[in-house]
Amino acid sequence: MSGRKRRELTISLLGIAPVLLVLLVFRAYPLGSVIYNSFTNWDGLFRHDFIGLKNYIRIFNTDYFWLTLANSFIMFINVPIQVFVGLVVSMLLYEKTLGWRFFRSLYYLPQIVSAVIVGYLFAIFFSYGGPVNGIFNALGAPKMAIEWLGSRPTAIGVVITALVWINIGWQGVLMLGGLSAINPSVFEAAKIDGANFFQRTFLVMLPMIGRVIEYSFIYSVAWTFTGLFPFIYSITNGGPGYDTTTLDFLVYEKAFRGDAAMGQACALAVILLVIVSVLTVIQRAISNRANDWSE
Repeated sequence: MSGRKRRELTISLLGIAPVLLVLLVFRAYPLGSVIYNSFTNWDGLFRHDFIGLKNYIRIFNTDYFWLTLANSFIMFINVPIQVFVGLVVSMLLYEKTLGWRFFRSLYYLPQIVSAVIVGYLFAIFFSYGGPVNGIFNALGAPKMAIEWLGSRPTAIGVVITALVWINIGWQGVLMLGGLSAINPSVFEAAKIDGANFFQRTFLVMLPMIGRVIEYSFIYSVAWTFTGLFPFIYSITNGGPGYDTTTLDFLVYEKAFRGDAAMGQACALAVILLVIVSVLTVIQRAISNRANDWSE
């Protein structure tokens, strides 16, 4: 290697050194530490013995782990709903329907509110003496006034409703960005050719924002597995029992409640990382295959 190329390489390495250092300190080291601690009986303070796969074996042999895993997958119901609602909202905003400027701010408002606040609001609304049951009682339907957070199906339904509501604004902005990137002449040409609204939507618009929808699904799936803690904590606190506990909330339960089993919490975090990574790879593979077929 010549002296000039060596100097260029040195300058390049020095240029990216700060970024690499930040990644090592804030990404690589914490990840490596979690993986290592998942093989220990760490209690967060003094006990820190290497125990091999005992944490993973103990987790897989407990019934509540499989229940929480099932709950996490059930929460996926919110993903297609929020993507669909966000797409409808973006189309209304793109067409500049009556009052679109006002509704553009109104739809995004839930996104800037703290997730914990949203959770507490839904917990209040759907409590037995809350406004929802109050409406049913006022309409003369007292049998529909139930303990929404007292059973697994209805409690999960409340959480999913909160997830959809808070993400409408984000999904709408994301889809609107994809629509705005399309040349308006494309839609004008479709209209001239006689394409109706549904033909323009399914044959022109959706294929052209396919990558945006793909990104939305991938991000939303990962977020559903890793971002539900504030909602579960503030709406149901994981109850009744483990009926609404998800994997990310279970990590908190193991780490900071009960016997402070930090080693098991790290093992759960590693399992969560593997699941999200596998789902992301599967989604990308399906998307790439669909793109190959379309070409």
